[in-house]
This record gives sequence, structure tokens and C-alpha cells, in this order.
Amino acid sequence: MNYKQTIDYLYSKLPMFTRVGAVAFKKDLHNIKVMCNKLDDPQNKFKSVHVGGTNGKGSTSHMLAAIFQQAGYKTGLYTSPHLKDFRERIRINGEMVSQTFVTDFVAQQQNLIEEISPSFFEVTVAMAFTYFAAEKVDIAIVEVGLGGRLDSTNIITPDLSVITNISLDHTNILGNTLPEIAVEKAGIIKPGIPVVIGEKQAETENVFLEKAVETGSQIVFADQELNAIDPERKNEFLTITIGDAQTILYPHLELDLNGFYQLKNVLTVLQSVSLLRNKGYHLTDGAIYTALKNVKNLTGLQGRWQKLAEHPLVICDTGHNLAGINEVMQNIRNTPFEKLHMVIGMVKDKDINGVLALLPISASYYFCQPELERALPSSELAAQAKAHGLIGQTFETVADALQAAKNKAGTKDLIFIGGSTFVVAEVL
Repeated sequence: MNYKQTIDYLYSKLPMFTRVGAVAFKKDLHNIKVMCNKLDDPQNKFKSVHVGGTNGKGSTSHMLAAIFQQAGYKTGLYTSPHLKDFRERIRINGEMVSQTFVTDFVAQQQNLIEEISPSFFEVTVAMAFTYFAAEKVDIAIVEVGLGGRLDSTNIITPDLSVITNISLDHTNILGNTLPEIAVEKAGIIKPGIPVVIGEKQAETENVFLEKAVETGSQIVFADQELNAIDPERKNEFLTITIGDAQTILYPHLELDLNGFYQLKNVLTVLQSVSLLRNKGYHLTDGAIYTALKNVKNLTGLQGRWQKLAEHPLVICDTGHNLAGINEVMQNIRNTPFEKLHMVIGMVKDKDINGVLALLPISASYYFCQPELERALPSSELAAQAKAHGLIGQTFETVADALQAAKNKAGTKDLIFIGGSTFVVAEVL
């Protein structure tokens, strides 16, 4: 099979969560352990940082990877989902895995794939770990796919575990309350391995503290140790000073990930750096400043409050659950414009009414549906939106909705595209 045929095989043969939802989630680690055992356990052949949480784990992973990369480490990065190209999931120093490696890996493992019927995600995790081991990376930043305890990535023993925050998402799989979800996320905390929690939350704090006691792990809540001072968006960068209770640690940092929600993530990243320095990693302040100003160029990250055009201003963002949309709305409120146009699509297994309740009545809406089985039909989305006072047109495709918004928008307006990672993926 060539590369395209290989990817088509993976998509068609294997249950893929992004396409079909919860039925693709394997509630044990059996398959990934079998696959990796047959591959000589590549997960044990490189050092790693494991990053979980509900929101911000992708941005946090990319920032950490950029810092290691800038500090001179050969840095693997595993993230999901991809937006345009499958190979975005597996990178070393920002470069995507080669098409040849993907096709060779699948060809060599095809009999095993046919035998044990793993999920799409299980195969990609095994592929990533094999690639990082073969390329002898100095460190790999590994983002959790879903939850933590039963996620396929949870066979690594990292030097540091990171959990960004907890909010309601994937409740049909992870639980209906924040403490239930926190238990799943806390599953990445390993015996004797320190953990950074991004946000201290009253409902989940004890879950993490109890798990850390159980595993004998040092635990630090980043937002209790560090403060973000005087954030300001200036010249396409988010400028911020970071300090602790006593002193200024990082004056005038510039972040190219310039959504205001990155303030939480950068505290998590810098607290992680502090613990990683204690582990012997040489991560200089200079590397941190340069990396955080160039995360997108260094790692290839897309879809985080990303500007696509000006006059009118066109912005996309992959935030898609209650907490993510709340952060998006804060960004919109901090952006000057005359009229707001919202190109919105969603998938069926989200808290649709909860998200719609957060959106502004004053905007013009262009309801659409991404091209996947989980997509909520635009007509159903529009009907539910109408109950919240959100009025607009419906479109069969994301492209048609965006074109209609561009046709209507004035040069000083804002067009926002989001509601689902897959809506953003199609625009990109």
C-alpha cells in the first residue's frame, strides 16, 4: 500500500473515536500492551513527560516540546487529533513522521492488526512509541488521548506527569461529575513520579492529593505557586510577566499562542519546567523565552485562536466543551470588532445546549456540519440554537457556511469559526 492507501486502511479498518465516538474507546490497556510487547516495548526506550487534562493539554504539550527543542534536546511530540494530516500526531523537533515510516509500520504490523483488532488510536500510539525509540529521542512529550487511566498512552513511565485541569467533557465515558472525571485523569500519576496540576479546583483537589499520597508522588498546583501579571495582547503576541509570591521570575514573556486562556497553560508549563530542572534537564530561561514566542513555528501547532485573515478578521479555535467555549468567549470579548459572525458546527456527543447557552444572541450564525459520522446535522443544531435565541442560516458544509459569512461580513467585523475541532480542521 502507498501512503494514501495505508491511511485509508487505518481509517476504514479500525474504529476511530473522532469518527464514531465512544464505541471506539477500548476500556482496557490489553491491545496496546500486546502491540508494544510484540514491538519490543518501545515505550521503555525513551524518557517522557505525560500530559493529560480536559482543556489545554494540547497547547501545554506543544509549549513543553518547543522549550525542550529550543534547549537542544531531540524532542518527540505525540498529540491528537490531527487537523489536516495524520502525521501531525507524531513529530520530532517539529517535523512530522515520514510517509515511508507510516506505510512500513502498518505493512509490518498488518497481521497483528488483523489478529487483535486494535482501535485507530492504539495503532497510532504504538507507531509513535516505535518511531521515538527508533529515532532515539532525548525526550518525548506525550499527550493523553482521552481520560488517562485507561488511555493507550498510559503504558509509559514518565519523568513528570502533568494534568492541566478538569471540566465536563466525554461524560458518557469518563463520568458525570468533576470528581469522577478527575479519578480517570489522575490515572496517569505513577509511583514516585512528580505531578503538576494546572488548576486547583475545590471539587477535584482531594482526588489528586489522595492519589499522590497513594503513589508517593510530589504534587504541585501550578496556579498556587505562580502568578500571571499584566497580560496584554500586543503585536500578535500575548505579553505576560510571571512571578511567585516573592519575586518576578519571567518578566515580559511573549507568547505566540496569544489566546488569553493560554495564561493558565503557561503557568502549568513553567511549573513543569521547574520540576524538570530538578530532574536534571538543562532548560535555560533563554530557551523558554525563544520557545514560547515561536511555539507554532517550532512545533507546527494550529487551531488555537488562530488568525486566518484580516478585514474582516477571521479567527478559528478548537475549543469545543463548556470550559473551552467559555475561554473562547473571553477572547472574543477582548477582541475589537463591529459585528460578530459565528460559523458553528458540533458533534452529537457534546453538551450542545450547555455550549449554546454561552454564545451571544447578538451574533449572526452560520450553522454547519463537519464531514464525519458523529456530526450533528446543521438543521438540528439550528433548532436547538433557536431555543437559546440564536438565529441564523443552516449550511450542508463548513465551506459553504464560511463563504456565506465572508459575503455578509464588513471589513471591521469578526468571523469566528469553531464549536468542534473538526469544523476547524475542514477550514484549515
